[in-house]
Amino acid sequence: MAGSKALSEAGIDASDVGMLINTSVTRYHLEPAVSAVVHESMGLPTSAINFDITNACLGFINGLQTASAMIDSGQVRYAVVVGAEDISPMFDRTLERLANEPVTRQEYLDEFASLTLGSGAVAAVLGRADEHPEGHRIRGGVGRSGSSHHGLCVASAEQMKADGRGLLEHGVALVGEAFDAADPEWGWSEGVSRYVFHQVSKIHMRALVERTGVPWSKVPESYPVLGNVGPASLPMTLAREAASLEPGDRVLCLGVGSGLNSAFCEIDW
Repeated sequence: MAGSKALSEAGIDASDVGMLINTSVTRYHLEPAVSAVVHESMGLPTSAINFDITNACLGFINGLQTASAMIDSGQVRYAVVVGAEDISPMFDRTLERLANEPVTRQEYLDEFASLTLGSGAVAAVLGRADEHPEGHRIRGGVGRSGSSHHGLCVASAEQMKADGRGLLEHGVALVGEAFDAADPEWGWSEGVSRYVFHQVSKIHMRALVERTGVPWSKVPESYPVLGNVGPASLPMTLAREAASLEPGDRVLCLGVGSGLNSAFCEIDW
């Protein structure tokens, strides 16, 4: 539904789409790729390739980066990046488990992050910049990997266990490292109109803002209302800001996800 709505609002016919990327963490089966179901439901042509990109909370940014590269290389004309998270099944099972089983304080803390998750769906349509000068141009970005910390948050369809303190400490350090390394070339410490972070919690947001040194006034928040909607969180936050952005504004999308991985993507609004 999100993908079809995005195509309609962009004024692009489904027959012109050459690529569909699904970035959802939520899935009800291992095979086939969720993208195959979305492809059929959206009525996309058989010529449109489709696949999933799963990278925890960074999937949507990675999807934008991959689709942009495919368009720049001339392999596709239009691409759609989608993501939908339905956390209710795991949420219900977590509540039932915590309510009915003997649970220690540590076990409760290990699963507390599950109770802060939210549900929602997002989509973006990408095309050639020279054909759509009115569009919001993806300029590129950088990334960092801290894979030695891959055990800090591990989730299945039944349960998610997270080391909140470890994720905060090492995740913020990873974002800070990437920001410092990229700033001399990209100039992200100044001249940016909006810093759109992946939304986790107040503590994480405060730590990320303090580490990067960006002004709070340019950092929108959606977690108090939406919670952490996985990879859909960042684009949902951006969508809530769209009406207040002007053509030419620099928007920096950034976040950190289980893995640990960090990704930055600048958009020229």
